[in-house]
Amino acid sequence: MELLLTVLVDGLIYAAWLFIVALGLTLVFGVLKILNIAHGSFYAIGAYAAASTVGWFASLGLAPEWSLFAMLLAAAGVAALLGPLLERGLLRLFYGRDEVLLVLVTYALFLMLEDLVKLVWGVDPYYVSEPYMLFGNIEAGPLFYVGYDIALIGLAVLCGLAVWFGLNRTTIGKIVLAVIHNPEMSASMGVNINRVYVGAFVCGVFLAALGGAFTSPQISVQPGLSVGVIILSFAVVIIGGLGSIEGAAVGALIVGIARAGAVHLVPDAELFIIYLVMAAVLVFRPEGLFARVQARKI
Repeated sequence: MELLLTVLVDGLIYAAWLFIVALGLTLVFGVLKILNIAHGSFYAIGAYAAASTVGWFASLGLAPEWSLFAMLLAAAGVAALLGPLLERGLLRLFYGRDEVLLVLVTYALFLMLEDLVKLVWGVDPYYVSEPYMLFGNIEAGPLFYVGYDIALIGLAVLCGLAVWFGLNRTTIGKIVLAVIHNPEMSASMGVNINRVYVGAFVCGVFLAALGGAFTSPQISVQPGLSVGVIILSFAVVIIGGLGSIEGAAVGALIVGIARAGAVHLVPDAELFIIYLVMAAVLVFRPEGLFARVQARKI
């Protein structure tokens, strides 16, 4: 029982940050129909920006509690700066083109952002220690967990509910859903498609940067961070189904619990267990567990 609880909690903690990042990836795909390889770079830039902002707040003598606001501010700044710039200046030029070309464009963007990160922050690792002990320790049966890790689960739930509510219970969300299902009809009804695209892309960048910012206290922020993240994010959205919020949540849970189970039961399998699970899902559900129903063209 103790082992089962350990695997479950560890899996939830790992799934939390992964869901936030994958949520942004699936949102961008759902609206813009782009498999954004550069999404992992936004995660890394969010982590670096959070490290710098938290350090700046600490140098001003502010209380450690302000570090949470600093990380949120860093993620918002990354989204506000990079989102409109990249969508309007680059991606908009390739809408309607072949999907493979868009993948290559975002891959080129990923390579450029990787070098940009090294130019701005260098190659030395950054550590963000201020926020990590703000919530103390939490007892779960015979085990103790850092409160910050548990709070990250709450942040993931909050992000998922906010995106779901925004899409399904607001006027703007209804417009976005209309664009997702039929952009041509939406444009003929007077919807500003370009504004919807840039808004969705900015939200996707924000979620990626938010995931990076709030996981920065748990990791060493260093070059190469984005590579593993984008691979894991793609695994999540492929398992759950591209463009599905529910699928991203379930996919993140499956990946998180599978990894935690491998770490505690079969450590040698940790490196490939996620891809094994993804392959198993694709054998039976090639479109993912929660793929949207596509209209059949006659």
